[in-house]
Amino acid sequence: MTIGILVALPEELSTLTRLKLVQGDCVRIADNILLAFAGAGPVNAERATRLLIAKGAKKLISWGCAAALSPQLKPGDLMLAEQLLSEQQQVFDTDPRWRKRLHELLDKQFPISNGKLAESSHIVSNSSDKHKLYRQTGAIALDMESCAMAKIAEQSNLPCLAIRTIADPVSMSLPQAVTQALNGQGQVETSKLLRFLATHPWEAPSLIKLGLHFHAAQKTLKIIAKQLNEIIVF
Repeated sequence: MTIGILVALPEELSTLTRLKLVQGDCVRIADNILLAFAGAGPVNAERATRLLIAKGAKKLISWGCAAALSPQLKPGDLMLAEQLLSEQQQVFDTDPRWRKRLHELLDKQFPISNGKLAESSHIVSNSSDKHKLYRQTGAIALDMESCAMAKIAEQSNLPCLAIRTIADPVSMSLPQAVTQALNGQGQVETSKLLRFLATHPWEAPSLIKLGLHFHAAQKTLKIIAKQLNEIIVF
């Protein structure tokens, strides 16, 4: 049975393969694993999920990083979402048996948080906005792709999981350098970033801190990726 894995960002892609893919690519990284490089956001995620299914995926995973909404979550923490909450307040469940198996496989290696993962169609950069979403939704983390994948999975009657590691904590507002350097696909353009830093050098410390947080999230994903063959069987 073929599993389909969806990633949005190059930093997430690199935890699963050394292949150099472009946004929109969907390739086999093993006989039974398809990997789709979606790009950021729910529209791209929906398109990539449909492509994974068209190519034969029978189980789906949203893989990557998330922003913490709960103060208890720190960079590098693992979240296995029980429910996915859309911006329209629709709720989608991940597969409980598959999630339970993954929990049993990984809980001796990491502290695992369950709960609700909220959707945003845009990057939530301000700490106060993240705190507000936590109060309003009860979700403990936030991403841009998992809910769109889960919606298509439900329509197609396919099981799905969201495997997300925390990058930015709820207490952190993203540096302006990042938001100024984002392109339409939600990726940071290095040239824009450097130009902004040249005129705003005081942003460098917070940018370095964010990089360390993303490194912690990637490190957890890379450890989990080594166990993919066990994860996909349930």
